[in-house]
Amino acid sequence: MNKLTYLLLSLLSVLAFQACSDGLDNIEYNRNSDVAVATPEVTATTAASLAVNSSVSGNLDNVAMRGFCYSVNTPNPTIKDNVVEADENFSATISGLTGNTVYYIRAYVYGNSRYTYSETITSTTAAQEIDEQLKNYVAPTYEDDYVNIADWSNRNRWNLSNVHDPTVVLAEDGYYYMYQTDASYGNAHTAGGHFHARRSKDLVNWEYMGGTMQSLPDWVIPKLNEIRKEMGLAEVNPNKDEFGYWAPCVRKVRNGLYRMYYSIVCPGYIDGDGTWGERAFIGLMENTDPSNNSGWEDKGYVITNASDRGLNFRVQPDNWAECYFLWNAIDPTYVITSEGEHWLAYGSWHSGIVALKVDAETGKPQAQMPLPWGTAEEVAPYGQLLATRQMGNRWQASEGAEIVYNAATGYYYMFVAYDALDVPYNTRVCRSRNFEGPYMGIDGTDLTNVGGDMYPVVTHPYKFKQGYGWVGFSHCAIFDDGQGNWYYASQARFPANANNNPYSNALMMGHVRSLRWTTDGWPVVMPERYGAVPQVEIEESELTGSWENIDMSYEYGEQKTAETMTLGADHKVSGGSFDGQTWSYDAAKQILKIGNAELCIQRETDWEANPRTHTIVYAGYVGTKTYWGKKSK
Repeated sequence: MNKLTYLLLSLLSVLAFQACSDGLDNIEYNRNSDVAVATPEVTATTAASLAVNSSVSGNLDNVAMRGFCYSVNTPNPTIKDNVVEADENFSATISGLTGNTVYYIRAYVYGNSRYTYSETITSTTAAQEIDEQLKNYVAPTYEDDYVNIADWSNRNRWNLSNVHDPTVVLAEDGYYYMYQTDASYGNAHTAGGHFHARRSKDLVNWEYMGGTMQSLPDWVIPKLNEIRKEMGLAEVNPNKDEFGYWAPCVRKVRNGLYRMYYSIVCPGYIDGDGTWGERAFIGLMENTDPSNNSGWEDKGYVITNASDRGLNFRVQPDNWAECYFLWNAIDPTYVITSEGEHWLAYGSWHSGIVALKVDAETGKPQAQMPLPWGTAEEVAPYGQLLATRQMGNRWQASEGAEIVYNAATGYYYMFVAYDALDVPYNTRVCRSRNFEGPYMGIDGTDLTNVGGDMYPVVTHPYKFKQGYGWVGFSHCAIFDDGQGNWYYASQARFPANANNNPYSNALMMGHVRSLRWTTDGWPVVMPERYGAVPQVEIEESELTGSWENIDMSYEYGEQKTAETMTLGADHKVSGGSFDGQTWSYDAAKQILKIGNAELCIQRETDWEANPRTHTIVYAGYVGTKTYWGKKSK
């Protein structure tokens, strides 16, 4: 059994909690209504507001409430989205909006325990000067501690709640689609299938779409028993509810074709007590249009675990360094290289990250694969090594590779999750000029041919001075908007006992963050989550004052905390790791230099502030050390 399985199951086996409904699921909508609501009209428009009015006819004695609901992402908003109440003239002003943005709006009335809605209109707010946008910026308001909406009946309110191991693709319709491992607080997701999806136009507001796979694919148990028969083992019929559905990877292959590689982890042991845990499979689904969430067509088996130890599978399940499998067939990442080759990379904990070339038309291995056990030479077609934490050790404490190509730098970047996923989880990165390697760390370590710890550290458990901070912060998706802006998405967890909740570490919030590139071509992730802050040019005078600086140097399982640092008007630094050094600012490149540290700087949301607002943050490297910072005042 994979150690990761134990960790995931232990974290998700929290005590069952009562479903906390908001009461709306029992209300009737537009059923036998004796009133009619007119399509609303927009009477005035600014960059931050829309004035709207409507009217209602019919049995007005039953009308107890009237108002307007609106959304950026939901074409038919309801009162579960954003709501503003109307006055006695059925008029209201929707405020706190973003300039030059399209909003969906419906009028509604409530009476006789039912809501009645109008038709939907769209309206675009006025354009706004960027500095005025910053002045009127309204930060996201959704709660990070989502216990009160964690159950299945509140899924339309999840936004980025209950996210684990996300993968993100920008589709032809302008939406970002996110898919994920089956995991949620209190196992709420089990009501709705597997590999759950959500989508967003702005990377801030996410619409939950549901599972893309409704049941275990028909091919999985027959394929498992086919392999077992060839190994001389008895047929098994595992409970379908005990299979694991982990870590999909979605890519746009071309217009009209999207591929999702997914992991299915089989339950049990190969042959009872005293043997290694059963194998995993990577399968493939395809879709022509991800807006059709039920349109994912299963294409079946792709690859499974390979072992170079023949039938010598009698290895104790806790003998991690001697595990039976050489490669673990989970955590796929799919890459179309700059030369047009198609590759599938995968691997988790066992021996390292490997890759094999796949056919561009089918997405499957190009040649007939040999039996998935034998000598090292016999199973070589199952993959070539790309990166290993320790050559020859089969317990890597690394997984979840994400490989992307940045044409601007000419490198392939491999992001990898390190360590246990409850608290220590952290993200590393290495790079190569060629997809097949060698992949090198920032310190020159050859991760392909020699192996070693990968640097730099991209994310790490951390905490600014306010709030609980975040742990279990890794297994990422890396994507761009096609206009030079890059993003990092992953889950992060609350520390244990946050808000006096003994199960708070099972709260998994999806994080989307801006990703910048240093002048020497290394990716840095911003210390605060993306909140669509207008990127007004940062003046040098704004940098003077107090900052919270975090030395993100690796410490297993430690939540790194902030120290106070001051940038003086005399360009001297006082306090913290950079005490006594000199600072300067390159406004054109948005680079803050402190001593020999080159820090990428930009505006982001201050999620710890109350109320949330905007601030200035930085991220950068000095050798193998990573630094994050936030302007505090």
